[in-house]
Amino acid sequence: MANEEDDPVVQEIKPKQQKVELEMAIDTLNPNYCRSKGEQIALNVDGACADESSTYSSKLMDKQTFCSSQSTSNTARYAAALYRQGELHLTPLHGILQLRPSFSYLDKADAKHREREAANEAGDSSQDEAEEDVKQITVRFSRPESEQARQRRVQSYEFLQKKHAEEPWVHLHYYGLRDSRSEHERQYLLCQGSSGVENTELVKSPSEYLMMLMPPSPEEEKDKPVAPSNVLSMAQLRTLPLADQIKILMKNVKVMPFANLMSLLGPSIDSVAVLRGIQKVAMLVQGNWVVKSDILYPKDSSSPHSGVPAEVLCRGRDFVMWKFTQSRWVVRKEVAAVTKLCTEDVKDFLEHMAVVRINKGWEFILPYDGEFIKKHPDVVQRQHMLWSGIQAKLEKVYNLVKETLPKKPDGQSGPAGLVSGDQRVQVARSKAQQNHALLERELQRRKEQVRASMVLPSVRIKEEPMSEEGEEEEEQEADEDEESMDTSLGGALHNRLANGLPGGRVAGGDSFNGHPPPGCASTPVARELRAFVEATFQRQFVLTLSELKRLFNLHLASLPPGHTLFSGISDRMLQDTVLSAGCKQILVPFPPQTAASPDEQKVFALWESGDMSDQHRQVLLEIFSKNYRVRRNLIQSRLTQECGEDLSKQEVDKVLKDCCVSYGGMWYLKGTVQS
Repeated sequence: MANEEDDPVVQEIKPKQQKVELEMAIDTLNPNYCRSKGEQIALNVDGACADESSTYSSKLMDKQTFCSSQSTSNTARYAAALYRQGELHLTPLHGILQLRPSFSYLDKADAKHREREAANEAGDSSQDEAEEDVKQITVRFSRPESEQARQRRVQSYEFLQKKHAEEPWVHLHYYGLRDSRSEHERQYLLCQGSSGVENTELVKSPSEYLMMLMPPSPEEEKDKPVAPSNVLSMAQLRTLPLADQIKILMKNVKVMPFANLMSLLGPSIDSVAVLRGIQKVAMLVQGNWVVKSDILYPKDSSSPHSGVPAEVLCRGRDFVMWKFTQSRWVVRKEVAAVTKLCTEDVKDFLEHMAVVRINKGWEFILPYDGEFIKKHPDVVQRQHMLWSGIQAKLEKVYNLVKETLPKKPDGQSGPAGLVSGDQRVQVARSKAQQNHALLERELQRRKEQVRASMVLPSVRIKEEPMSEEGEEEEEQEADEDEESMDTSLGGALHNRLANGLPGGRVAGGDSFNGHPPPGCASTPVARELRAFVEATFQRQFVLTLSELKRLFNLHLASLPPGHTLFSGISDRMLQDTVLSAGCKQILVPFPPQTAASPDEQKVFALWESGDMSDQHRQVLLEIFSKNYRVRRNLIQSRLTQECGEDLSKQEVDKVLKDCCVSYGGMWYLKGTVQS
């Protein structure tokens, strides 16, 4: 290319529909210019014969064309600035064009290449044919062109290209940067007015002056959304009315303490006005505000999961909100059983306002806000009246038993009325102890009936549809299954009774239900139990006693009534079967402050499965017998040291996947991590 000002530059400008083509000469004598490449390009474009119509008459690529494109549609907010003698001179711009190289010569080269190929093919065919075929020619007379057809032809691309090619080039002169003519033109960028004191003072505020320099674009104002949707902009949000701000915030956050809402709205907002606005779009639950259901599910909408109309969704979500006014904990299966909604819809309701806790259920996401309750008793009383009306409506729609419902929502009365998951378990255990004598009499009556008829009694088992999709669905339902077990009568007597029988009598070896003690290895019960244990550990490799009992209960639920495993399996019998099936108990050193239950601290692992990874798993299990959590690099180094070879990443990953889970960058045995 031309070197700055010393090289000659030929400029030709060709305006066409606000577009400019600039043709600039290329310095072919420059040492950086590749002459052979330039000759090749010229030959491809013009061919061997050069004439007046040739693009490169010198048989070299000696020029380059630049075509302009519009860089922006709105130039009102742009200006050219010139700083001189402590003054800043601004000149508005009415158009900005960006020049880019045009490669139209490549199109010409392709056209020449196609013409040469066509000529060669025509020459070959003419040699074989003695004379050309006679073709019939049809003569047609063109009809007069209508005005509508003429307008279409004038606006066509072919016509515009033709006019573009016919437009003559305009030759311009180039003046250098330090040329006197350039300096003269540059003077027009300087303000010619007087430099008096009255012109140097700004009579407007800085924001007003900035608005004059950069006025808002009409197109941008037209396209600007009325309110933020997915991502909230606080600057745009605060330009809206207060009611809209509260509605948008609650719709996005869904659950919020009143103090957090005031901090988002700003210190200048009146709290009384906010209280009036929040009650229109949210309900008070445990001292916190939860967005109303009709805000999330407006009329004429439906569920994306099941297609249920918005009215049914609002009723189901109101039931979940009302349940949280009674207790800190809610069981998902209980909600699904009452509302008759699909699992995905119920899960959406709970995720809006709660978090799942293992073995307990869904806990309300925010702590009880007693400060707001004490500070605004009038609001609390009004919300309590609203909840009473909602409760009456829910009782009517869902046929709830009124006697079983609390008389006053605990969420509005204070933290003392909230019932935690542990308290619910204690209540269930106390009720179970009161009914223990009744259960003993019922057991004796059933045993007498069995002895008389020698027929296995039918055992009532809670039957639920089971899915064999794999371990992911079992894990998904694990929390809910544990919730039901912890709060039910069977879960309260789990350590004392085995499937309705006293644990001491099972372990003692007494026969019952017409069967010998299940501890005997030759009995059908022992064989069935051992088969279940072996099959389970072949899939899982590492299980806590709590998880094993959960899987066993799921297995029982899938069996038909009257199966031999319903004869009663105690915890001791289950552990003995695990140890006799080739498994070992791993004494994991749990930390002193662990929240794991005794059953969760009993960890069993399959010691030998018969595959190539047995040795690797044994080394890994020995590591966890001395450490509660371990880093991956320590595991890999220990495996390399014990096995005497460098293990691949795939082998280490397989061993870790079989026995461990990762949490917070550390590795734990399955079932031992407490998040």
